[in-house]
Order: sequence, then C-alpha cells, then structure tokens
Amino acid sequence: MKRRRFLKTAGVGALAASLVSTTRAWGQASSYRWKMVTSWPPGFPILQEGAERFAKLVDELSQGKLKIEVFAGGVLVPALGVFDAVSAGNVECGSTASYYWAGKVPSVQLFTAQPFGFMVEQMNAWLLAGGGLELWNEIYAKSNLVAVPLMNTGQQMAGWFRKEIKSPEDVKGLKFRTAGLGGKVMAKLGCAVQLLPGAEIVPALEKGAIDAAEWVGPAHDQRLGFPKVAKYYYYPGWAEPSAQTELMINKKTWENLPKELKGIVLAAAAEVTSWAIAQFDVQNALALAEIKKQFPDVQVKRLPESVLKALRKATEEVMAEETAADKTGDFKRVWDAYLKFRAQMDDYNAIQYLYRYDEYAALWLPKVK
Repeated sequence: MKRRRFLKTAGVGALAASLVSTTRAWGQASSYRWKMVTSWPPGFPILQEGAERFAKLVDELSQGKLKIEVFAGGVLVPALGVFDAVSAGNVECGSTASYYWAGKVPSVQLFTAQPFGFMVEQMNAWLLAGGGLELWNEIYAKSNLVAVPLMNTGQQMAGWFRKEIKSPEDVKGLKFRTAGLGGKVMAKLGCAVQLLPGAEIVPALEKGAIDAAEWVGPAHDQRLGFPKVAKYYYYPGWAEPSAQTELMINKKTWENLPKELKGIVLAAAAEVTSWAIAQFDVQNALALAEIKKQFPDVQVKRLPESVLKALRKATEEVMAEETAADKTGDFKRVWDAYLKFRAQMDDYNAIQYLYRYDEYAALWLPKVK
C-alpha cells in the first residue's frame, strides 16, 4: 500500500514538475515579430479580413510570442510584389494566391485553381491527404518559400456579360477581363483577354472598353458595382471551381521558428480557412438575393452546354500546351499528380456530388431564376 501511495505521489509530482517546467520554458521563450504583406486591397472583405484575423489569432494563441503586423496590398509592397518580398526575406510572410506567380513558377498556379477542377472539399483533400501540399512545398523550396493553405473562396462565378451568350460563337471577339489559366482558355475561344486591377473593371465595362469580366462572386461583385453596368451574370465558375489562397512564408524564417509556434501558425491557418469558406457561402448567398431584388433586370443564367463543352475542350488544349512549355518539368509533375488523385477519387466523387446536387438538393433548392 505504501509503495503504491509513493508511486502515485511521485507520479503526480513528476507531472506537476513537468508542467511547471513547460510553463517556465514557454514564458522564457523568445518573442518573434513578423511582417505580413498581402495581395488584397485595404478593407477587402473576407480575404484581407482573414489575414488580419489570422494575425490576431496567432497573437492570442501564442500569448504574444509571435506578433504579425499586416500590410494590405500596395501599403508596404505592391499587391503583386508579395512573392519577391517574401522570397528575398524582406518580409516574413504574405497572404496571396499562387496563380499570381504563373510568370515566375508556372506550376504553382495549379495549387490555386484548375479549370473544371477541384471544388473546396476536393482541393482540401488533395492538399492535406493526397500529397498536393508536399509537392507544392517541394517546388516552393527552390524559391526559399513555404506554403500553408490559408482560406478558399469556394466556387466563383463565370462572369458578367453585357450581352447574352447563347453559343461559342457569341464568345468570339469579346474583350474579356480575367486571369490565369481561365484566361488562356477563353483566348482559345476567340476572346481578347485583358488583365485589369479590380478598381478598373467596372469603369471599363461601363465605357465599353471591355465586354465582359469575371471577378470573384456575388458579395465582392456587388461591392464593386457590376450589377449597374452588366445585365447577364453567368455560372458555373468553371475557371475556378474553388480558389485556394495561401500563407506564403520565407523558408529560413519558418525553419527558425520553434515547433510550438509552428503548430500555432498551422492551427490558426486552419481555423481562418474554415471561417473564410463559411463567410464566402453566407455573404455570397445574401448578396445574390440583394442583387436580384435591387436589379431586377439582371439575369442570372447558366452557360449553355455548347459553351461549357467548348471551354472543356479548350482547357485540355491549354493544359497540354502549358505542360510542354514548362522546361523545368514541374508543371507536368503537378498536373500528373492532380490527374492521378482525381482518378483515384472519381468513383466516390461521382456518387457523392451527383447525389448532393441532382437528387437531395433538388428536393428543397428552388430553381435559379
């Protein structure tokens, strides 16, 4: 009995000593100060908000041991200067999207979105359970970078058009504002693709400098003023079935961060990603309803099947060309890995998504008007 009591007492004492030691070590841990630059405008809903939410959460969870000062796009570095700033170590991290770096590292744009590609759940599965994130970081390591998934927009819209689209012929000759692989696909159908900053899109549509444009989804599109200048709002978002954004960290900075703080960064990124997906769903739904109410002339329409088929065919051509053009071989590696994972998941996804949208949802979702 005395021996058991002694062992029990000794065990509790050892645990208490361990906790005291851990608490003391945490209290004595070095403090870190990071700068985060983003590709989002000041006050930009969800994405810039999410970057700031992430920094605040890291500060709280680390008890002030890791503080991150957030700078919106254009404040400290240009919105499209995040890659260079973080890679060079001028700042510690950034909130951005990898498809902005297609001109520097073509393969990494596939980790943001693929035309006719993964939706949110599938993208998450590929990155976290299908080897996608490991491949992403293997490629980023060459540029002294580490990627952590941070937020996802969910499925975007196909865009705003000043005229109705009834066939692939109606797309030819359109001056269309878009970006990324989707832009190259639209060019295949005869569009004159233009890349404009967000603030310039609606004025360009209003003046007739462009005929159509895609931005994000109802919440951000309404805020920019699209319903005032274009009548036709098309879905589905074939070019970006989901758009995965990233926390980009300087590789040396990440390697020098203690394990405990790395865990906090990853946990905070996961929390903010879940928050952002929910925000996009809710805010897009509310904004779409408001657009229909305030602008009854706006027609929300599905792209005709003939147009979607033409876009799908053009996508296959673009992907083949991109694979051949990247002399590093990384684009092919990522695309092959994507296709392998998609094939692995196809049978299950066909059942899962077909049921969700064609059967179950039809019981309660109204038809889009």
